[in-house]
Amino acid sequence: MNRIILISGFQPFGGESINPSYEAVKRLPEEIDGFRIEKLELPVVFGRAAEEFMERLKALEPAAAVSVGQAGGRKGITPELIGVNMDNDRIPDNDGNQPVWELIAPGGADGIFSRLPVQEMTDAMAEAGLPASVSTTAGAYVCNDIMYRVLAATAESGLPYGFIHVPYVPEQVKDKPEEPSMPLEDITKGLEICLRTLIKALDK
Repeated sequence: MNRIILISGFQPFGGESINPSYEAVKRLPEEIDGFRIEKLELPVVFGRAAEEFMERLKALEPAAAVSVGQAGGRKGITPELIGVNMDNDRIPDNDGNQPVWELIAPGGADGIFSRLPVQEMTDAMAEAGLPASVSTTAGAYVCNDIMYRVLAATAESGLPYGFIHVPYVPEQVKDKPEEPSMPLEDITKGLEICLRTLIKALDK
């Protein structure tokens, strides 16, 4: 087993100047519990994000992989339980694509479950005092698109892979005090806890 974990975040989208997913990812340690942490920033583009992620997967052959994305409106860090076979959203991606109720993989499974220890990750974050919960919907935007595509592509290998959503950071909602947010240092801490929990599962 290559003691490498690949973790990705996204570029800003939707008119934002920051995306806390990659801002937190790039602040993670270079090594955690004997595993090298490889970080990757991805475009917010249907299909292309998954392609770039899979290219890095093939080059690294990591022991596990995680994708991280922003979910505005959520109060805490939410590991996703399932990716669904559907693209649909209210805003275009960063290349102007805006699919409407399009199947990601015609003939593919309706949904594919995460292969990360999502409940254990959530419990560990909660024990550290961070708001966290398991999510049963990754939406139908690029976050869900990459989750479904990578889970489908790695089905045969059984690679431990899944997706985690993180909230806005305070600077994104300074003009919208009703919107929940979370300090970037807490998001980074939560992701590190998730990786440590994943590594414990890998080392069993």
